[in-house]
Amino acid sequence: MTMPLHDKYFDQFRALPAGGDDPTLYKTLLESTMAIPWKIDWATMRFAYIGPQIEPLLGWSAESWVSVEDWSSRIHPDDRDNVVKFCVSQSVAGVDHEADYRALTKDKGYVWIRDVVHVVRNEAGEVESLIGFMFDISERKRIEHELFKMQKKLEALSFEDGLTGSANRRLFDERLGAEWRSACSVQQPLSLVLLDIDHFKLYNDLYGHVQGDECLVKVAAALKAGGRQRDIVARYGGEEFALLLPETDEAEALQIAEKCRQAVEALQVRHGNSDCSAVVTVSVGVGTVIPPTDGEARHFCDAVDKLLYTAKQTGRNRVVSTFSA
Repeated sequence: MTMPLHDKYFDQFRALPAGGDDPTLYKTLLESTMAIPWKIDWATMRFAYIGPQIEPLLGWSAESWVSVEDWSSRIHPDDRDNVVKFCVSQSVAGVDHEADYRALTKDKGYVWIRDVVHVVRNEAGEVESLIGFMFDISERKRIEHELFKMQKKLEALSFEDGLTGSANRRLFDERLGAEWRSACSVQQPLSLVLLDIDHFKLYNDLYGHVQGDECLVKVAAALKAGGRQRDIVARYGGEEFALLLPETDEAEALQIAEKCRQAVEALQVRHGNSDCSAVVTVSVGVGTVIPPTDGEARHFCDAVDKLLYTAKQTGRNRVVSTFSA
């Protein structure tokens, strides 16, 4: 098994010579590493040594590192309390440890540091000193941050409909399950609006799929424009959209559904193949439920889908709810 890099440094540091050995070799070895060695006397809480590499990295000269107060004061304020408390508690307990933090530079910037600490005890088992190495991990942190952003972007894309930018069916299903459980636990209403673009197949037949895609994008934008922060607007199927409305009663859900119908009609997207309007319209089904403990969200969706079907069968370009069905 390969020895970790910081363990190799500790072996070098612990090997600092006594007696007749020449200390120059060991000192040169330590000060030629990329890691920054240091030693603190436990009784006085003062630095017995810190490598000269500290100055090129942070701008503070080795001579300016006198006590632990110099160390703590040069930690980024957002990291300071947690790091100091952790390191002190681990040192008092005699436990080797490591901590990542942002070290302040003399020019008011910061560098990400990994401090690896070894607790040295005397023959009586009492803490005698702390020795450690500071490693510059700024590049590692930068890469981690970029990977994190990339992961979040990929997660967002995995929940986004590629054409309209609205939520996709996967996100809708996940949020439906979460909101259903939440509404059930607090006995609050949960509403669902399902919308279907009227005669969309005929629209594609007349204008082509490119213009059909443009139509879907416009409809999605109109639906999202009036959405509240917690609401979910999702592309539910090909030309079908869903609005998930947490903590929304029947009357408010019906108002939102009607506003959506009006917003799509107000786009004035010409539809020469529709028998219910000269422009693109939607049929809407809307339902509200306070989820029972033994109920299932899919049954609720089926019920609202039947209301949507009723809206389509009774003339289209209208809203059918539990109030009107």
